[in-house]
Amino acid sequence: MFEEFVLTASTADLSEESAAREHADAVEFRMDLASDPLDQLASYDGELPLVVTNRASWEGGEAEGLGRYDALSDAIGRESVAAVDVELAALRGTHPEPAEASHATALRDAAREAGVAVVASVHDFESTPEPAALVDLLADAASEGDVGKLATTATAPADALAMIEATHEATAAGHRVATMCMGEPGRHTRAVTPLYGSRIGYAPVDPANATAPGQYPLATLRELIDGLREGGADA
Repeated sequence: MFEEFVLTASTADLSEESAAREHADAVEFRMDLASDPLDQLASYDGELPLVVTNRASWEGGEAEGLGRYDALSDAIGRESVAAVDVELAALRGTHPEPAEASHATALRDAAREAGVAVVASVHDFESTPEPAALVDLLADAASEGDVGKLATTATAPADALAMIEATHEATAAGHRVATMCMGEPGRHTRAVTPLYGSRIGYAPVDPANATAPGQYPLATLRELIDGLREGGADA
């Protein structure tokens, strides 16, 4: 997975999968936002592969404690699950809770044994660092997972440019990355960074249930990305 760009439909309700098929390549299942997530996984019979995310509260999600790893461990045993998202801070042991690292790396090892890709993710809800710092973060994340995901917050157009530049540089250096800026000034990066190498896009099936600031509706993002790609091919 992620050999090419993958547009994921983010949802906490797997019954929305059928509505996502027309535009999405996969579904990101937000287990931390879901009701009875393991039951939903057990009964899932959709066509799209799943990227499972059980986002920690300290990284902007709603999952509390180390029990979220148990749920993810169950999830990666499901045939429908193609990838799992794990926070870089946990994998690197930079989170204050020492047990995070052992749980995160054990999950990564189990995922790889099961043939499930690992997305090592970083979220900055306050700012966007300089391009060089972004490239370093992407390199760190990509070295810990099969894809390094970086989402920062843009407060000005320069932040969006920094993310685009970092995406290009990290990809040119051989790193497999997924990048985007949250917030209105960086919203367009969700459509543009795939042109510079970003491998994953995120959009809600239902715009009312956006899982991050600045997300486009699924159909809109698909149209934007495909249109930009076709325009580039014709140039």
